[in-house]
Parts: sequence; structure tokens; C-alpha cells
Amino acid sequence: MIEANYLVIGSGIAGLTFSVKIAEKFPDKNVIIVTKASEDESNTKYAQGGVAVVLDAEKDSFKKHIKDTLIAGDGLCDKEVVKMVITEGPKRLQELLLWGANFDLDASGEFDLGKEGGHSEYRVVHHKDITGYEIERALLKRAHQLPNISILPHHFAIDLVTNHHIIDDKSEKITCYGAYVFDQQTDQIFTIKADSTLLASGGIGCVYGHTTNPIIATGDGIAMAYRAKAKIKDMEFVQFHPTALYDLKGESSFLISEAVRGFGAYLRNKSGHRFMLDYDERAELASRDIVSQSIDNELKKSGEPHVYLDCTHLDMDAFKKHFPNIYNKCLEHHIKIDTDWIPVVPASHYLCGGIKVNKKGKTSIDNLFSCGECTRTGLHGANRLASNSLLEALVYAHNIFKYHSENNHKPANVEIPDWNDEGTTIPKEHILIQHNLKQMQALMRDYVGIVRSNKRLKRAIKHLELIHNEVEELYKESKISTSLCELRNMVNVSHLIITQSLERTENKGGYYNIDNVENK
Repeated sequence: MIEANYLVIGSGIAGLTFSVKIAEKFPDKNVIIVTKASEDESNTKYAQGGVAVVLDAEKDSFKKHIKDTLIAGDGLCDKEVVKMVITEGPKRLQELLLWGANFDLDASGEFDLGKEGGHSEYRVVHHKDITGYEIERALLKRAHQLPNISILPHHFAIDLVTNHHIIDDKSEKITCYGAYVFDQQTDQIFTIKADSTLLASGGIGCVYGHTTNPIIATGDGIAMAYRAKAKIKDMEFVQFHPTALYDLKGESSFLISEAVRGFGAYLRNKSGHRFMLDYDERAELASRDIVSQSIDNELKKSGEPHVYLDCTHLDMDAFKKHFPNIYNKCLEHHIKIDTDWIPVVPASHYLCGGIKVNKKGKTSIDNLFSCGECTRTGLHGANRLASNSLLEALVYAHNIFKYHSENNHKPANVEIPDWNDEGTTIPKEHILIQHNLKQMQALMRDYVGIVRSNKRLKRAIKHLELIHNEVEELYKESKISTSLCELRNMVNVSHLIITQSLERTENKGGYYNIDNVENK
């Protein structure tokens, strides 16, 4: 067993920001960061757009950013949270700059601010089209300079340790004491006992197969919190990014940033018709949910697997300067943006719901905090405004840090039993895991995608039940493996998305159910 003052699960912007701050403040306390892939692999790394923050007081204002966020969230944002996150933004950005993150400047040395769908002003601070990668680099560099931070890559958190693991614990209130962790290189399972645990485990994109997320985005933190009986909310609000590069294999898709449409690209169907004008007067700059639903409708009408993004009329020198990564990625796929249209398809991108937390990042379980994409803070409501997610992670990581600075978490005097896997064997049936995974992803895409219906959702529950039973049986009799744990987590997350979708009787933001149209 290892003991930690602070256990952080996840090494993206949320987990690293908290870790760096708390380690700087308390040099005599230790922070252990557990991350299941290499230390820099996270959803943060793939965030292209940037950080939405109000910096130009003449043209922009907090009031405008707040209004844009509330409009995107379609009446379901927590206004107090929106105000808090947006007004804190400039301070949190300052800290990133102090830690050495670089952002693009214009000719006069000011920030080169971008504009994305749903924003009324230019306010997105970015580093070319790899902003998240640059932030991740700066934060990791700072974390490595602090001797009281230990990063354990290739370590997978299996389950949170709560009262129900503790023998003779009679308390009513659920408390978290750390986590059981699987070392993927030695196949050992050990306990990390922690005074305080932070879940910063990122998104759920892989539940859908077609996703802009990396393959690690399997909703582990949400599933662990759900099994520990934490409150989970707004899981029906999955944001689909309208324009992921179409890939025949349908694996993790490369994202063609929203900023490309902000730069002037057109969406066309295969006959060349610029169809967004038929759906919304803002055309390609309508909010993501509208663009995704419009593309979904075009694909259903035509039976085609994708639509096209046309950049051929744009200033190519300027395009290459702004989006070098996107330009080169398309070239790798034999798409020359100067002359060719880019095949694109909506892909699952961001989850607006998750583990319910208050403004201090506290979950409904004692000593368990959560931050970043795995949380439901109330900022995004029914739909996230582009580039608000990195901002949210920075602000909430700071709030959790502030809470810990003012409140001392005493070590719990409990005996945590070791992980018990007696009677389990190494599964010969790896094919079962792969088969169930593919079935579950197809089920979520076909029945629980951009446009839903009660009939399809109810069918999805029945199908998922069969997969769930088979996976649980496999889990009980098998030695732990990452792929099995991830599948189990994704089944839990799918269940939450489907059941919470059925509970929503009104279409809002990113949630669209054809049976709710009469209710609008």
C-alpha cells in the first residue's frame, strides 16, 4: 500500500493544474498522479481550439462571454457558475503564462485572438491548432520540477476505495479513502490510500467509436464514481463535433477544428450544395448542435457516409499559417486542401454532464473531488460553448486547490483490505472483450447518437443489458486487464447516457429526441 496526501487520477490540464498548485503550496505533502497511458496522453493534448477568455476590454466584456455561454447552454446553465468561471478566466490564464505556456501573438505583439462558433467576439487564445498540446507540455514541465509530485504512467485506477470496502464500517455517509490501482507493466494491483482524491479522468468519447478523443477516453472516472454511488447528472448531453475527418476504419478521428469554419470554410453535400444555409441563417457558424444535426439530416437523406468541408476558396498561405497541423494531416490522407474538399463526419467530442460537483469541486462523496471533462459543474448546461472547457478545468482546479489550502484533510484511520482476485483466471477469451466493445459502440452510434427516439433508446437498454451481463460475468471470473476494465466502465457510462436520455422530456441544446418535438 502507498499513502498519499493527495491522489490525482488523470494527467490532463485539470489534474496537473491542481497538482502543481498544491505541491507548490505544501512542499512537505506528497501528490501522486496516476495516469493510465503515458503521462502526456490526455484529452487536453488534443484540444485544438484554445482557451476562451475575455482580454480585450474595448471590444469584448465578461457580460458578452457570459451571454454567449448561456445561449449555448440553452437555459440549463447555472448562471452563478458561468459568471464565476468567466470572470476568473484572465487570472487563470496569467498563471499558465507564468508556467511557460506559449500562445500566438499578432504583428503588434498582442494575443492573436480567434473566434469560434457561438462566440460574439474574438476571444480564443490559442497556440496554432495544437493549444492543448502546448498547455500539457508546460504543465508537465512544471510538475517535473516539483519533488513532491510523483507521476505513475501506465497505472490504471480500477475502483475508488469507499466505506463499503472497509470491514465493520457502519457510517451512513460515503467517504473516499483512495483507490485500487493496476500497474499495467507488472500486472500487480495495489492500494493508494489518500487523505483526498481528485478525479480528473477526462471524457467518454470511445463509447461511440467515432470520436475525436484519444483511445483512452473511456469514461473511467465517471464509472468509478457511479459505482461508488456519487451523483451523476446530465449524461444525455453528449456534444458531437460536426467535422471530424472521415476515416473508413472509424477509429479515433482527427478533428478539423471549428476555427476552420470560423476562417470561412463551407460545408457541402456530395452534389456541391452548400446546405447549412437551408438550416440556419448563421450557416457554418451556427452552434455545434445545429451543425451536427444538419449534417446528420443530410447523411440520412442521402445515405452517404460523410459530407465535405470546402476550403478551396480561402487564402492558402494564411490557412497554412493558422492550421499547419490540419493542413499536413490532410496531406497524409492524400487530401490537398487547396484543390480537394475534406470528407467530414460528426463524431462524439465532449460530454457536458458527468460527476456532479459544487463550486469547490466537491462531489457528493466525502474526500472525493472532481475536475475537468468528467464533471458536471453547471457551466455548460445543455451544450458547451467552444473553448470553454480548458477554461473550466483551470478555474475548478484552482477552486479545489483553494479549498484544500483552507481545509486540512486528516489521514483516515481505516484498514483497507488488499485487492482480492482469488479464484480468477487469465481470460483466454480476449475476443469476447473486442466483440462486446464493437457491439456496444455500434449500439451507441445507431441508437443513442445525434438524433434519438424513445423507441430506439428503449431498444438500446435491452441490448445493453445483454452486453452488461456478459461483461460482469467475465469481470468476476477474470484476472484484471485494462481492456476489460475499460469495457466495463464504458458499459456503465452507456447505461447512464441512455437512462438519463429517457428521463429528459424536452429537447435542449445538444440533446435532440424526435419524440420530444411536440413538447417544445
